[in-house]
Amino acid sequence: MSLGDQIAKNLPYLRRYARALTGSQATGDAFVRATLEAALADEQLKKSLEGGRVPLYRAFNKVWSSAYLDVPETVGGLDHETAAQDRLKSITPLNRQALLLTTLEDFSVEQAADIMDMAPDDIERLVQEAVTEIDRESATSVLIIEDEPLISMQLEDLVSSLGHEVCGTAATRTQAQEVVAEKTPGLVLADIQLADGSSGLDAVDDILAISSVPVIFITAYPERLLTGDRPEPTYLVTKPFQEQTVRAAISQALFFGSSRPLG
Repeated sequence: MSLGDQIAKNLPYLRRYARALTGSQATGDAFVRATLEAALADEQLKKSLEGGRVPLYRAFNKVWSSAYLDVPETVGGLDHETAAQDRLKSITPLNRQALLLTTLEDFSVEQAADIMDMAPDDIERLVQEAVTEIDRESATSVLIIEDEPLISMQLEDLVSSLGHEVCGTAATRTQAQEVVAEKTPGLVLADIQLADGSSGLDAVDDILAISSVPVIFITAYPERLLTGDRPEPTYLVTKPFQEQTVRAAISQALFFGSSRPLG
């Protein structure tokens, strides 16, 4: 594959990252163009881009870091993009880079460290700081749909420790309907197989018919969500789960204010 083809393949993802980082597609595209222009003017930089996506992002970040612009106000756009951009404004630049690289762009900590020219430990610290900033700005009410009492209690403790309110717990679809009738949650944590044989998927569909809220599925049966018969969830945690995994999923879901990330 030629260098031009490699860059063309990765360009949509770089533009997505640039948009999320700057808060504006126009501003993000300006930095992407500046990166490509720099590569054309520097043979060594151009040659490094043959290494794929990581060196392309590294080149972009050098350009962006050398001429950082505050996130501008944006007009219009999709609701989940607007929500993400609003939250990005509250995160310091380095934290924002580390978070987006390891979540939105799905780079490993080591790859993000290479891109940002930092140590992996520093990347992990920056991501945690970003998550803390998001959690502080994103407190919400959470509905837990889970039929195993011990797991439900564990999730309640975890949610509360992040500063969120548990608006209710439900072990069945009917109980979930009763909770939502009283108060619409800002986030749903849902199992699939519930106590009376009802489905957590149906319970979630009931809620989404009322309000668009982020949903995280926590289940021992992930294959039931990955059939291709319905849209696959963005946030899927497999039991038995690590609390840190759930924490990260909650932060990301609330960060984007939607069950889908920036596209």
